[in-house]
Amino acid sequence: MFDLHGYFPMILEGMLLTVEVALLSLLIAVILGLIGALAKLSKSRIARNAAAVYTTLIRGVPDLVLMTLIFFGGQIMVNNLGDSMGWDYIDISPFVAGTLTIGFIFGAYMTETFRGGILAVSSGEIEAALAFGMPSWKVFVRITFPLMVRHALPGFGNNWMVLAKTTALVSVIGLHDMVYNAGVAGGSTRQPFTFYLVVALMFLCITGLSDLGLQWVNRRFSVGVRKV
Repeated sequence: MFDLHGYFPMILEGMLLTVEVALLSLLIAVILGLIGALAKLSKSRIARNAAAVYTTLIRGVPDLVLMTLIFFGGQIMVNNLGDSMGWDYIDISPFVAGTLTIGFIFGAYMTETFRGGILAVSSGEIEAALAFGMPSWKVFVRITFPLMVRHALPGFGNNWMVLAKTTALVSVIGLHDMVYNAGVAGGSTRQPFTFYLVVALMFLCITGLSDLGLQWVNRRFSVGVRKV
């Protein structure tokens, strides 16, 4: 159907790198999201304010701007610090910078998703567990978290879909993902439309399979729940 002039292995290699970036970024985002949600719901005013500043700033600045700021600005800051401490020049990998940036960005969105999920958990169940003498950390692990997951799954799924597509931004900082490789192949063959169409189909495959997986997880966590 498509004449890719032998560039398909390179595009496929870029796709695998894209999936790797997406999964590692998701892990970072989930960790930051849980920390941010707990901070926003904590009794500490400092923690609440810090989480509010984090989510407000991240959601208010375009992802592409943050990507370039963190990649180039982070490189400058690290090497300025290195100069003062006598280190050699440190070259930050686009893979590391891209993964950390996307995880940092979507940690803000996950914060609000998890916060909403935690607030949706019935306070009566938590109070009952505390009344039985269960420590707070155990209440969170055995009651709050499992129930929160069910409420947070729709928002989590949306965040994952957007995150997977946002990985295309790493091409602007030089990471050889499938978008970058498609640009190289399109420039060499003068057929950019063909290669970017293939990339679009690959992203559709990723998001389509993700949607099926999320539906399965949602059914698993909805077992025994009455549908209104």
